[in-house]
Order: sequence, then C-alpha cells, then structure tokens
Amino acid sequence: FVSGIDIWAPLSSRTTVAFGDSITEGAGQKSGQYIDYPDQLAKRLAAQGTSTIAVVNQGIGGNRILHDMTGPSALSRFDRDVLSLPGTANLIVLLGINDIGFPRVKMPGAKGAEAKEGPFASQAVSADEMIVGLQQIIARARAHGIKVIGATLTPFEGTNVYDESGEAIRQAVNKWIRNTDALDAIIDFDKAIRDPEHPTRVRPEYDSGDHIHPSAAGYKAMADGVDLAVLRGTRPAKAAKRVKEPKK
Repeated sequence: FVSGIDIWAPLSSRTTVAFGDSITEGAGQKSGQYIDYPDQLAKRLAAQGTSTIAVVNQGIGGNRILHDMTGPSALSRFDRDVLSLPGTANLIVLLGINDIGFPRVKMPGAKGAEAKEGPFASQAVSADEMIVGLQQIIARARAHGIKVIGATLTPFEGTNVYDESGEAIRQAVNKWIRNTDALDAIIDFDKAIRDPEHPTRVRPEYDSGDHIHPSAAGYKAMADGVDLAVLRGTRPAKAAKRVKEPKK
C-alpha cells in the first residue's frame, strides 16, 4: 500500500499535522470525498494562495491519548506520525474523547437484563491524567521546534457512552486547553460545532447522525475555525490563543 508521497519542495515549505482520532480522520462521511476538516483546511489555505503549507491527516479512528487498542496510543505513535514527517512546523492536537468514552461502553445483557460493563471499564481515566498525556505530547513537539495548537474536545451527548461524569471530564480538559500557557494557540472546535441551545450536543446541522462525528458542514465549520495566520506564522501565536467563553 502507498502510505504517502514525498516531493521536492522549497525550503519555505512547512507541514501542519492534524493529530487525532476519528473526528480528525473524517468518520461519518463516505471515503474518498475528502471533506474531513484537515482536507477542508488544506483547501482553505490553497484558495488563499498559500501553497507552502501542507496539511497531513494523522487521525486514527478510536485513537486515545493514553491506551492502545484501535491502533497505538497517541503517545506511542507520536514519533512515527508526527516527528518522522518532513518539515513539520505545526501540530493540531484533537484527542481525548475516546479516553472518556471507551471505559463507558456498555455491553447489552440478556433480554430484560441490565447492560454489563464493557471491556474497557478498567481503563477509566481522569481529566488530570488526560492533561498529563497532552502535556507530554506538547513537550515532545516543543523539543523539536514544533508549534502546538490545542483543540477543544467536541460534544458527545446522545451517544451510548455519554454520562454526566464523562461530560465533567470533557469540560475540565477543555477548561485547561482554553487557559493553559503550555500551548502556542488553541482552536475552539467545541464552540464551533456545539448547539448553542444545548451545548453538550453537536448542533443538529453539524451532526452526521451519530451525535459525535460531524457532518460535511460540521467539518467545514471546524476547518473555518482555524486561524490561518497562526499556521503561516504571520500572527504571534500567543495573541491568537485566548478565546473568551460565552456566558451560560
């Protein structure tokens, strides 16, 4: 199988790596349509005449920060999927929703019986543990001169893994992402696709139907939420980082 194509490029060329799970990969849409958010981000850059920034989609369905299963964890695949790519200058990190959801998977019981604990119940993680994992990714990228852009975790109410304790973890991780000085910039994907009337759910027109993966319009909203000036390096990253949270 062909996994990639390298070409000669000007020294000014740079790579932006979209590092994530199925929401980065583009799940919920037909294969070959290229409407995931990294592809739509690349189209935005090209439309504005930026031909020196490549966008590489390194999303793996089911990926988690801390545990292997559907592929190696983000921490264990970081060198292969980020550092080994030529010219990596920017890293967009959207990871953690599966760390929250997998341990909450319920197995259907016999007819009339309550659902049983799923196979990942022993791998439950706290917000603090997830943040430590993200800090490790940030530190490893920074050590190689890579600008790190953190993305907030998007809503998942309506899925079979949602509960209030998981939502509390998502909110805690997002609060850290929005306020930490460890990141060079943030993208508020949560704010971009959540339902203003029900913020723990994806906005209906941005929902592919499974209440976690965006529709084509949702992926476009995510791509449109990326500050291209940060990727180009024409705007100081720190100036673009802060996002004021709307009052609830």
